[in-house]
Amino acid sequence: MAWHELRQRIPNALTIARFGAIPIFAWLYLEAGDGPAWGAGIFFAAAAFTDQLDGFLARRWHVESSFGKVADPLADRLMIGTAVVFMWATGRIPLLAALVIVARDLVLIVGYKVLAPSGYQLEVTFLGKLATWVLYAALGFVLVTEEGTGWPLVLLAIGIALAIGAGVQYLLRARSLLRQT
Repeated sequence: MAWHELRQRIPNALTIARFGAIPIFAWLYLEAGDGPAWGAGIFFAAAAFTDQLDGFLARRWHVESSFGKVADPLADRLMIGTAVVFMWATGRIPLLAALVIVARDLVLIVGYKVLAPSGYQLEVTFLGKLATWVLYAALGFVLVTEEGTGWPLVLLAIGIALAIGAGVQYLLRARSLLRQT
């Protein structure tokens, strides 16, 4: 395989690997038991890193794809959603935080599914990227600190506020698109 062909596949391969990482993360989290889950935390951080790396490489090598534009944010939503559900179920994060994150992600996923046939192009905004970065960081810190440590939960609240802001931004853009059609 030529280097050019390989470059076209690497960003999407990283995204697909993030989908595959979800059950491994879940297993590592459950195996950790009570207390800091360092294995799951490191694995979660690696997933966050691949999120940055796949987008960077796709843009740098000019190999952005329709698949990547949909699959990359979906992989993030599923990885973050899995972490949120597991951390809520084990008492690491509050129910309200979990509900807001999961509900916002479900609205975005279902909304995209409904709007895509009418030509809606998913373009991740800077606010959306920032929210994802902060959520990855906050959840990663919750994973590796003692239960009840306050500062990761404050960072999580900031991430949730950013995610809500990004969600509103996406909804306003979608509403504008629907008015044009």
